Amino acid sequence: MKFLSLFIAFFLFTSSNNVSAAAEAKDCVGCHQQAVSDWQQSDHAKAMAIADKHSVLGDFSGVETEHYSQHAKFYTKNDTYRISFTENSSTHDYEVKYTFGHYPLQQYLIEKEGGRLQVFPFAWDSRTKQNGGQRWYPIYPEEDIKPNDRLHWQQPLQNWNGMCADCHSDGLKRNYNVAEDSFDTHWDNINVGCQSCHGEMTEHPKTNARQTTSTKSLLNKEEQREFGNWLRGKEDKVAHWQGPPRDNKFMDSCFACHSLRAPLTDGINPETAFLDQFSPTLLSPPLYHADGHIKEEVYVYGSFLQSKMFAAGVNCLDCHNQHSMKIKVQGNGLCLQCHSPQEYQQPEHIRHPMDSAGAQCVNCHMPETTYMGVDDRRDHSLTIPRPDLSVTYGTPNACNQCHQDQSAQWAAKNVQQWHGKPKSLPQGEQAYIDLMHQGYLPLQAHFALINDEQLSVIKRASAISMLPNSVQQLSDADIQQWVSSEHDLIRLATARIGQLLPPAERLKSYQTLLSDQYKAVRVFAASNLINLGFEATPVFKQALDALLSSNELTQWRGEGNLNQSQVYMKLQQNQQAIDALLHGIEVDPYFDINYVNLVDIYRASQQTDKVAQTLQQGLTANPKSAVLHYAQGLHLIRQQQKLQSIKSFKQAIKWDSQNVQYAYVYFIALDSVDQTKRAVSELKKVIKQYNNAPQLIELGINFSRKIGDQGSFNFFQRLN
Repeated sequence: MKFLSLFIAFFLFTSSNNVSAAAEAKDCVGCHQQAVSDWQQSDHAKAMAIADKHSVLGDFSGVETEHYSQHAKFYTKNDTYRISFTENSSTHDYEVKYTFGHYPLQQYLIEKEGGRLQVFPFAWDSRTKQNGGQRWYPIYPEEDIKPNDRLHWQQPLQNWNGMCADCHSDGLKRNYNVAEDSFDTHWDNINVGCQSCHGEMTEHPKTNARQTTSTKSLLNKEEQREFGNWLRGKEDKVAHWQGPPRDNKFMDSCFACHSLRAPLTDGINPETAFLDQFSPTLLSPPLYHADGHIKEEVYVYGSFLQSKMFAAGVNCLDCHNQHSMKIKVQGNGLCLQCHSPQEYQQPEHIRHPMDSAGAQCVNCHMPETTYMGVDDRRDHSLTIPRPDLSVTYGTPNACNQCHQDQSAQWAAKNVQQWHGKPKSLPQGEQAYIDLMHQGYLPLQAHFALINDEQLSVIKRASAISMLPNSVQQLSDADIQQWVSSEHDLIRLATARIGQLLPPAERLKSYQTLLSDQYKAVRVFAASNLINLGFEATPVFKQALDALLSSNELTQWRGEGNLNQSQVYMKLQQNQQAIDALLHGIEVDPYFDINYVNLVDIYRASQQTDKVAQTLQQGLTANPKSAVLHYAQGLHLIRQQQKLQSIKSFKQAIKWDSQNVQYAYVYFIALDSVDQTKRAVSELKKVIKQYNNAPQLIELGINFSRKIGDQGSFNFFQRLN
């Protein structure tokens, strides 16, 4: 199970908000009764609510529950919903201000200082008892989340204002104040209503639209030709779009919330392009499996953009009702709108009893992953089950998701018996999986993958973003066609890897990205063009201001301060960079990277005492941080304390046993104190866990030669 309850949100409710919401509902329902009725059935309508008898689903009758060191009692008092919560032998009483969501779970928001709303660590399972619901449960069932953990409910990652508020209320503004470390968050409407998709509609006609409302649900033939439709001929297996080219730009409003992304602006405007408001996360491990299926809580955007359906022009509303957001047809009928039942709704294709779960299209082509304990979400890449890939790459597959007592080999054998030997993947798809699996490719293979126009654009863009794993430097000739690509994500990914170009090369085609159509591209280009002579140009100034402003939006958490400090370092404004890192440590003390970067600045300015002090502070807060132990080891080496450094490197490896760099430096440190024989012995034992990394093989060969160990030399040579 995956538990990223980090994306949770809501906001401070005022009487003016209430008037706005009521006015909007009144204005809309008068003319759009069916749309409003459908919306009332949606998750959007229940995205947020004041905690009262109409909205609270959890049992607040005095029931108690506990989890490791935490104990909670849920009760009511004077028409308020309250929680008596004990952790670390300390008990506090909290009032529930708001409900968050409704099904399959409901969470509860607690008001804290600085305008913050925090997500309580126990959620109500609102499923039926028959399905295991009607109970309180901890969001992180396998862990005892202590106050010194980033995932603790009072830490930034469980903060409603920053993490998810903009997706659960209309017209929301976070209004985070860096200097005061406080929020003054406001919304227009408490839940997700008309405005979130349609905008403020200030020019919406005030005519008597009731007279123009039609109950007709089907298009006649003339309307089909005018507006287009999905049509399937008698011999066609799958429907094809017939009509004018589809304009699916409206999905930017869907993607604004149904994606994993970083904000560039405060709040969401449905009339503004997605890439002018957000910088989306592309496909990369560990967020996605090697075959592109979802792994962590990444929502729909990244998976759907991989699909053949998206490429063909299918949009969200082909399957989902535009106001209730429920699927239009239950069961296989949804897929059979476009896919021939004579071809696909047949025993020879389904290979399961027709009345079984295995006969449902979605269970094979849209497998579920469970997040937040009870929330099953379907993968929208809509792929064919490939258990044969599971055998090779360890990826999950739909067959074994149901047949958990069987192996991937068993599933692959059965699929082959039913449908024949799996087709070999196209060269680009095979290269993509190899890249995702091992993290890098030979450079020419990597370039071929990026330039393969048969692949989905998001896979090609993701391959660009992973170039730093395969190459240390690029030239202008390498990126010219990407900079001028018609595909937005190709340009965005190229902007992100500008650091691979030497400064002189960035002054060529790369600098044109400063004038790109979308803000997401421009801000990354500006970051990589600092101090290269563009400072006086209006286009650079605008992009840099947008970059600094977007970072400021997220300075309530560690990552936002890290990003801001890096910009200031490029601008050679060291004190501002230090201030950002110190702010990050103050608001998010368990985010370890800020300590490491602060140490680097202090070391560069020869403030050795502050280096040691910051490392100690970081390790006290984060004793299991591999990167801090590694930084401590490097510091000890610079202080000529090589023996002590070995202990730190050993700790780094303990807490991150997959990082090749940590292992490499550890073995170098052993050699530096004349423990080369020990280095060779230990390296032979662990090199497989590092996938026989070339730099470790080379190290083993050199060390073996140094101590005259022919057997070990041969061992490493065989791996070479």
